[in-house]
Amino acid sequence: MAKQHSAEQEDHGIDLAPMLDFTINLLIFFIITTSFIKEPGIEVFKPNASTAEERPKGNLLIAIRENGDIWLDRQSIDLREVRNVIERLHTERPDDSVVIIADRASRAGVVAKVMDEVRAGGIKDVAIAADTAAGG
Repeated sequence: MAKQHSAEQEDHGIDLAPMLDFTINLLIFFIITTSFIKEPGIEVFKPNASTAEERPKGNLLIAIRENGDIWLDRQSIDLREVRNVIERLHTERPDDSVVIIADRASRAGVVAKVMDEVRAGGIKDVAIAADTAAGG
């Protein structure tokens, strides 16, 4: 009888281990599947285009400022470096695409040169970003 009495006096609590395992798994799932916002690293005023189409965003964003500065991954790079950086990134991730975000006051020649360098680096899927809003 002493054994029965001591068994009845044991505290019957809820086992939290399965709930903690489930919570940790959910946390890991949300961390892995979260889509982080990609930004070029600078503020650029995109031109307006009434025929602009919505596309899935590119994996690589290249920003061109009004003064011709080129930014990739929040770092300023020279036009001569674009091809080498794109080749290196393309070998690491061959399915990447590029979106060039050129300021509306930037020179078309710089945009064309950057696009040429990106394509020479191996990425053929290149788009130029524009706002769909009408007006200036």
